[in-house]
Amino acid sequence: MKIVHRFGFYMGGFSIGLVFLMFFLSGKKTSCAYGPDARVLKNIQTKRPQYSESVQEQLNSKIIDTLTLHSIFKNADINFGKSDTESLPCRTYYVEGEKYDLIVENCTKIARIKKLIVL
Repeated sequence: MKIVHRFGFYMGGFSIGLVFLMFFLSGKKTSCAYGPDARVLKNIQTKRPQYSESVQEQLNSKIIDTLTLHSIFKNADINFGKSDTESLPCRTYYVEGEKYDLIVENCTKIARIKKLIVL
């Protein structure tokens, strides 16, 4: 069999596989969280949030609302240099957003937002 025919069969099977994947995965909330930033942010988002007194005061004084606070995690990065990933039972992460930075304590069942820094 010529190399051109092999390549044609390969591309035909590959394209059929892509169509099946698009059909089965369409409409589902699938994500590819392989990087350390993405895994930590996804882990924090799945937990019940708890706010410190200073953050609660900022929420009450309408400096920021909870919707904006949750949207920070969508496009944020974790600064592992400023984070304390070795502490137990809760690890502390420094989350850097576009307009806000957060210090989040990630425990087993809750994510405690300790500090909100407005840039």
